[in-house]
Amino acid sequence: MGIVLYIWLGKEIEQGVEPNANGSADYMIILGAKVKPGGVPSLSLKSRLEVAVQYLTNYPHVKVIVSGGQGPDEDRTEASVMKDYLEKNGIEASRIIIEDQSTSTYENLVFSKELLPKETKKITIVSNDFHLKRAKYLAEALNFEVDVVAAKTPKLVEAKLRIRERAALLKTYIIGY
Repeated sequence: MGIVLYIWLGKEIEQGVEPNANGSADYMIILGAKVKPGGVPSLSLKSRLEVAVQYLTNYPHVKVIVSGGQGPDEDRTEASVMKDYLEKNGIEASRIIIEDQSTSTYENLVFSKELLPKETKKITIVSNDFHLKRAKYLAEALNFEVDVVAAKTPKLVEAKLRIRERAALLKTYIIGY
């Protein structure tokens, strides 16, 4: 039974990378990830930011919410590090909205929703490929229509993160957040 569950959750995670974003949503949310000392993005966060810069450059009408608070072992908020990275890579500050209180994927989405115009239904989510299934599930539970920009998961941390994500996805399916 455990093997079947493990395989099924792996297939669920693989489905997270669709539908691929095409500029039809006016707002993008970049989900936060670990920040190293000195405000250095982790490999996972850096890969999210790299694909976000490409996307935002291709779709200049899209505004972006950088979403992530400050963990106990972080010296800056994830949102502030993301904002700085985007600005250093040519994204205008006027396009960036900061959500810096969240400590989980669910809070990323709930707190970001509060910053969006009330009529906003369609959003683009940026995260690593392994994380998008759960992020989409949670966003859809908040009545969003979702498309995604998938960042590759760094090989160095991929195995660990995919195993952890299976447990997180199962918990989300059971508890709802």
